[in-house]
Amino acid sequence: MVQFIAEVSSNHHANLERCLRFIDMAASVGCDAIKFQLFRIEQLFAPEILVRSAEHRKRKQWELPETFLPKLAERCSMNKIQFACTPFYLEAVSQLQPYVNFYKVASYELLWDDLLVACARTGKPVFLSTGMASLPEIEHAVSVLRLHGCMTPFLFHCTSAYPTPPHEANLAAIETLRQAHHCPVGWSDHTVTPAVVHRAVHRWGAQGIEFHLDLDGQGEEYELGHCWLPERIGAVIKDVRQAHSVDGNGIKEPVASERADQDWRADPSDGLRPLKHLRSKWCS
Repeated sequence: MVQFIAEVSSNHHANLERCLRFIDMAASVGCDAIKFQLFRIEQLFAPEILVRSAEHRKRKQWELPETFLPKLAERCSMNKIQFACTPFYLEAVSQLQPYVNFYKVASYELLWDDLLVACARTGKPVFLSTGMASLPEIEHAVSVLRLHGCMTPFLFHCTSAYPTPPHEANLAAIETLRQAHHCPVGWSDHTVTPAVVHRAVHRWGAQGIEFHLDLDGQGEEYELGHCWLPERIGAVIKDVRQAHSVDGNGIKEPVASERADQDWRADPSDGLRPLKHLRSKWCS
């Protein structure tokens, strides 16, 4: 079964009620998990960047208050979906540990061994996005996770362009990662294109789909073009779930809904319908 993970990102406006609405909505459209981000801009960007860039300083408004964590975890439990979060500084790993079902390491932090080690040592599952990374970089990150206790990381193939042009999705890399690392692999979507999600699942066997969610087009990141609205992603999730239900058992035999028509096939003796034993009942 494919896992669907809603990424709230910075669309919550640091508003608890809006955060809780995200959880309710994610559950209602069929998600298995919802993910937030825990960062502090002073521990995200180098000082010389913050001094010179008002745009990066403005992201202070996007921070998720740590006090929200127990309330978010409780709401996820009520909705029977998993609660996950991306830590962007080392202390965040321990702050999240009592609450999250799994950690997600972002593509931008893939090179940071200390963060990978901290997540792996908690014993919780670790999901890792691989945008912008080369195969040797991914191999190193996976090795670090396994060396420190996360033996089966979940990798997300993704393209860290916001949004990603569909022709650059390179979905075949899902199988490349699976063969290279023998672990679950999914697709972290920035295309907002249903066909890409379907292709990732049905052709390349993506075992998880992560996507950026906004409630109403009013989130901080919605205008960038990589966020799904609930109705649209809900339809995709429903279609994927239905598609998985049609595979059957693979045995070629008549199914219940067609058995009533079996006797109405052409009789081999004269090519006429129905079979002769049924015709005789019409004559009596």
